[in-house]
Amino acid sequence: MKKAIFPGSFDPITLGHEDIINRALPLFDEIVIAIGVNAEKKYMFSLEERQRFIEETFKNEPKVTVITYEGLTIDLCHRIKADFILRGLRNPADFEFEKAIAHTNRHLSKIETVFLLTAARTSYISSSIVRDVLRNGGEYQKLVPKAVRVKK
Repeated sequence: MKKAIFPGSFDPITLGHEDIINRALPLFDEIVIAIGVNAEKKYMFSLEERQRFIEETFKNEPKVTVITYEGLTIDLCHRIKADFILRGLRNPADFEFEKAIAHTNRHLSKIETVFLLTAARTSYISSSIVRDVLRNGGEYQKLVPKAVRVKK
């Protein structure tokens, strides 16, 4: 069985994340969306909200599960017996950053990272852009799955 972890903070999940997951579904038997918890980071959405957004987005996809975790992603991979880490790449800067992490993970654990390029129509979207649009009262709905709705 091919199991992949798609780690991130998902603050919030974007259409880019959704696209990567949907395109990865034929490649894996199971995709575990793993919401990382970092006590040093300030989040716009609570852990529960982020998890709810993702679960609602993929409620009709039995191959997708959502969990939360702390610590190293490779330790989580070992705990839940996942052999792959799934990552999306939007631009060359993402590639350079993710490449270093992938090499480190493989060196420490033999776990492979699978990269998918974001679709052109979502390649400009990031969670930080969505948060900025939200803070400034913009039309964030065009950047996130329908499950991500914020009361003003």
